[in-house]
Amino acid sequence: MRRPARERLLDAAEELFYERGIAATGVDAVLRRAEVAPATLYAHFAGKDHLVAAYLRRRHERWRATWDEALRRCGDDPDERAVSVFDALDEFHQQPETARGCAFLAAAVEVTDPQHPAQQWLAADTELLADRLRALAAATGAVAPDALATELFLLYDGALAARIRRAITTNGGQPTLPPTRALATAAIARHRAVSRGTAAHRPPGPGGR
Repeated sequence: MRRPARERLLDAAEELFYERGIAATGVDAVLRRAEVAPATLYAHFAGKDHLVAAYLRRRHERWRATWDEALRRCGDDPDERAVSVFDALDEFHQQPETARGCAFLAAAVEVTDPQHPAQQWLAADTELLADRLRALAAATGAVAPDALATELFLLYDGALAARIRRAITTNGGQPTLPPTRALATAAIARHRAVSRGTAAHRPPGPGGR
């Protein structure tokens, strides 16, 4: 059964905006790939800007659902939950890698108007990462959870950048992806060791030894 016109438009927009870029993709190209008439597009979206916003919203919701499922599989293990973002990233980017990398970072370069309807979804992507990583870092028992969350965030961005590099042929070959999940696990252990070291060197209270 053929997908509804709105879904075909979003499918076409996601493919083209991600492959070619937002500015380089005209509405006509989206219409041709979706096989719909212009009137159908404007019946669902106010224009290209709102189509961009809808594409990013759908991608954000799919990414969040992927991460939610990765967290569910971790159960109550705080360390596994803190690195679940890397499992989710691997699952989310199972399609062939391209030099576009993260759709949200790529869109942020092109969507610079603060009033653009897509801005709320660009912000939502960063807020989800920052807020969730901060909460997950705190649950590990790190003495400075904000510092650990920042490190995990940087590792996440590094993993995205590594995927771009892997997509670029270098001397006929491709660099392997770094063990980002292992680096994140080591970071958690290091921050916990700092926490324990701080406790060990804390001056004893009244009556303490």
